[in-house]
Amino acid sequence: MSPTWRVKNDWVKENRFLTQSPARAPLPQWETFRASLPRPFWEGHDDAIACYWKVWELAHKNLKPATAENNFLANYIDTAFNNHTFLWDSVFMLSFGRYGSRAFDFQRTLDNFYRNQEGDGFIGREYHNDTGQSRWQSFDPNATGPNLFAWSEWENWLHTGDRERLEKVFPVLMAYHEWTRLFRTWQDGTYWNCGFGAGMDNQPRIERQDLRKHHHGFMSWVDATLQALLSADLLVKMGNELGRPADVKGLELERKALLQLVNEKMWNPKTQFYHDLARDGKFVPVKTIGAYWALLAQAVPQSRLKPFLAHLENKKEFNRPHRCPSLSADHPEYNYNGGGGYWCGAVWPNTNYMLLRGLTDCGEDRLAHEIAMNHLENITEVFRQTGTVFENYDPEAPRAGKPAKSDFVGWGGIGPVAVLFEYALGLRADVPHQTLLWDVRLTEAHGVENYPFGKEGLLQLSCQKRGSSQDEPGVTLSSNIPVKIIVCWDGKRKSYQVDSTGCVLLPSAEKKTPNSRKKL
Repeated sequence: MSPTWRVKNDWVKENRFLTQSPARAPLPQWETFRASLPRPFWEGHDDAIACYWKVWELAHKNLKPATAENNFLANYIDTAFNNHTFLWDSVFMLSFGRYGSRAFDFQRTLDNFYRNQEGDGFIGREYHNDTGQSRWQSFDPNATGPNLFAWSEWENWLHTGDRERLEKVFPVLMAYHEWTRLFRTWQDGTYWNCGFGAGMDNQPRIERQDLRKHHHGFMSWVDATLQALLSADLLVKMGNELGRPADVKGLELERKALLQLVNEKMWNPKTQFYHDLARDGKFVPVKTIGAYWALLAQAVPQSRLKPFLAHLENKKEFNRPHRCPSLSADHPEYNYNGGGGYWCGAVWPNTNYMLLRGLTDCGEDRLAHEIAMNHLENITEVFRQTGTVFENYDPEAPRAGKPAKSDFVGWGGIGPVAVLFEYALGLRADVPHQTLLWDVRLTEAHGVENYPFGKEGLLQLSCQKRGSSQDEPGVTLSSNIPVKIIVCWDGKRKSYQVDSTGCVLLPSAEKKTPNSRKKL
């Protein structure tokens, strides 16, 4: 816990993870684990399906136990990077892990971070798997970040409808957000981080190379500020959902202030892009993929959305043979030494997923599908050549990045699982509203058996082969629980009420897509 001289955070008093008894359960055997997973099929794409199963095989190997020595609360999925578990990686691993929730409770990986919350609200970004010790002291610039816990828990809420967990994590997330606001902001309210804390180690956002990983550069960091905006927005939603609106009024004010700051100070009208701000208030001349947190944070006004997205279509910037590089291709340090240069242009499964989810939230489904299919095709081709998945990928050809760890599950599982389900197959769940959106864009026969929906639901979904994308999909739907399934194609939609007794066509009245948030 924190030394007595530190700031005390009243929210920490509600952190039940601090006093919870650890779960000492055996890890699941592979045969049992595999049998509980959803089973996708996609005609003519056997390699993509084989890659899907390879990811789960690697994920199972990387399940680790909570022990008396590390004092973790729950068994968890390891980052697969070194013998540490990372905040940044864990959040993104759960984006595909939730599809394996029947086999293993992946979301509880975050319980081990919440268990280590200190009295002022601080949670570290990296803990040793054997000892449970934080690698960094809290006021080290490398110590924590990015601020993505609220995003992960809100996504879990949408996929599971687990209100009990939402109630349990809410105070922990409020305390952590308050810590970041107290200790990671400048006088104007913008946020800072460093290369390690931001997760994008070597991007050329700070001119001096020796400072890029470990120093804030006295800059306002665009990704850190947008992540704080996203966190504030989602905590307000959680507070309202849980009947605690008074607790989040301060965050409503911060959200409005950050929205104004981002659009008045960080938007460069010449480049039509969001940038870091240097100490003198000038734009840092780097177009980083981190700026696209603006989409998930709902920070982009409608008048700026088209030019901001145009960078994703520009072949001289983010529209490379493998979309989308972590650094715009028109930067002098793009792809240095080839292979993407790590965060100087490599394609990373986690930031690509962030981008896709942001595009979905602002209604850009066509562009999201194009980028997702390009990403999935490149990953699958690399799998076809190597038999595995990687930490990052070369933006210029279908091959692994350089450097890049292999067998990386890790967030290497995002593309073959989450992108496959959500963008190739087009399935997006909104369990609190008992709704599944099926955005049918494939023309090949496809679907999934035992698709997990909430705590109890298992859906069987099948779509017949079509002659063209304009043809109405022929779907077969069944479920063991009541669920509304909205089937979309070519600008049209049909809604079905499905349960174990059958499938009933509903009148098409609603126009809003589940999970979408109001655009500015």
